[in-house]
Amino acid sequence: MKIGVIGAGAWGTALAQVAASDGEAVRLWALEPEVVLAINESRENPLYLPNIALDTGIQATGDIDDLADCDALLLVTPAQHLRSVLASANVGNRPLILCCKGIEAGTGLLMSEAAQAVCPDAPVAVLSGPTFAHEVGRGLPTAVTLACEDKPLGERIAARMKRPAFRPYLSNDVIGAEIGGAVKNVLAIGCGVADGAGLGLNARAALISRGFAEMTRFGLARGARAETLSGLSGLGDLVLTCSSTDSRNFSLGKALGEGRPAAELLANRRTVAEGAFTAPVLREVARAAGVEMPIVEAVCALLEGSQPVAEVVEALLSRPIRTESTGR
Repeated sequence: MKIGVIGAGAWGTALAQVAASDGEAVRLWALEPEVVLAINESRENPLYLPNIALDTGIQATGDIDDLADCDALLLVTPAQHLRSVLASANVGNRPLILCCKGIEAGTGLLMSEAAQAVCPDAPVAVLSGPTFAHEVGRGLPTAVTLACEDKPLGERIAARMKRPAFRPYLSNDVIGAEIGGAVKNVLAIGCGVADGAGLGLNARAALISRGFAEMTRFGLARGARAETLSGLSGLGDLVLTCSSTDSRNFSLGKALGEGRPAAELLANRRTVAEGAFTAPVLREVARAAGVEMPIVEAVCALLEGSQPVAEVVEALLSRPIRTESTGR
């Protein structure tokens, strides 16, 4: 199975490194000409994944048509650009492995739903889990969820991507794998806010656990399975992303908690903190489904600048006392 990777940010480059480590050639499409040049001539991506020597099997290109002979495509674009990139990729019936995490603005569609709207003949899989790109690129131990409704296809993709330090676990719950990845980005912003505002580790632990409750009730309302949400692509990814400044979303929240304006932070970022774009979409989709997500609502208020941190925290802490459960 010849792999093509669409998107040469940190995560796309790291996944190309995984796919090329068995000696097979991997095509990697990059938007920036300087990234293509650096990968092909210097075997590195200093813009997005610095200080990691890249496998010689990775062939970078700026022409998406150069991926026409690939048997399967890993999509590692920003979530809000997935539809436009797919429209230009001449996918046909080739499998799409979605590695971007988010909910499409304007439609409220998950990435698999948006991909199938553009490429109805292409089977879809989702690769998600607790992954920092620089650790994957360095070959440190990593486990992920690979969700695919077509079991034989999922098994072929898992066998192609499996490495001694990169272990996929199979699932057929595509919706559950996607929801975990999308929601955890928003919750990570909230945890970063708590860190930046100096609220302590108790507050972070509370946000992770109550955030997981929000993720679970939203996921169940959308048809996800509870065991998927409590697995690598849900709880596992949530814990990682909410615990380190290596997370772009956590770092964004930390800066918000320190008092910096959201507009300034988002304007100055080369890399995308997906949670900032997912948050307002998630809020609207959850409201429409009658799912209560107070932490998501709080993150939206901070991103929009409608409330200062102190007021948002006070509002969360003053909510009525209820029985602890995922139901409310």
